[in-house]
Amino acid sequence: MAERKVFVDRRDAGFEVGKLLESKYKDRNALVLGIPRGGVVVAYEVANVLNGELSVVVTKKLPHPLQKELAIGAAAEDGSVFMTSYGNDISLEIKRKVLAEQINEIKNRIQRFRRGKPLSEMRDRIVILVDDGIATGSTIVPAIKLCKSKKAAKVIVAAPVSAKHYVSEINSLADEVVIAVQPNSFHAVAQVYDDFHNLSDKEVIELLDNYGRKSMKQFIH
Repeated sequence: MAERKVFVDRRDAGFEVGKLLESKYKDRNALVLGIPRGGVVVAYEVANVLNGELSVVVTKKLPHPLQKELAIGAAAEDGSVFMTSYGNDISLEIKRKVLAEQINEIKNRIQRFRRGKPLSEMRDRIVILVDDGIATGSTIVPAIKLCKSKKAAKVIVAAPVSAKHYVSEINSLADEVVIAVQPNSFHAVAQVYDDFHNLSDKEVIELLDNYGRKSMKQFIH
């Protein structure tokens, strides 16, 4: 494995991740779930390579009430939660308040990115959870729990880049973890991208709509 690989952008990275998954999961009706925003762009190319279904699963960090940049955990849209040790000093009441606020934002994102539609059926399907990079990985854990609760046959976590070490729950809960690059000196997800601009909701929605139209054409033909 190369010590460091620079991707042009998230779509380039998604193509590379898709190639790593292709031999096992192409044409197997895989459900590829991007985590907004950046994960959706990567997932678009993964789904393209695999000829799978593309959708969105929403997770949100649970910010520490006194240090917003510090995550005390994360939640997924079905209420699945993962808590970090950073929240040990916070009362249950405050944790519940933080969770309620983020669940509200999750609902807003579901309206924006899935137009309020429920998640696709996962039972007995291969589900691939995609993000644009994994630093600690805490936001992915509740998404894995969600997929497991919906009886997915196999849950794979896939990303272009990760730290050498992330929360152990990813390896223990996921059936497979596929990472393109793990730099020895990891500072931030952005370090392996030439273009890692902040995505707008509009960019993400356009990609989802584009994939939906393309899939519909294939179905008709």
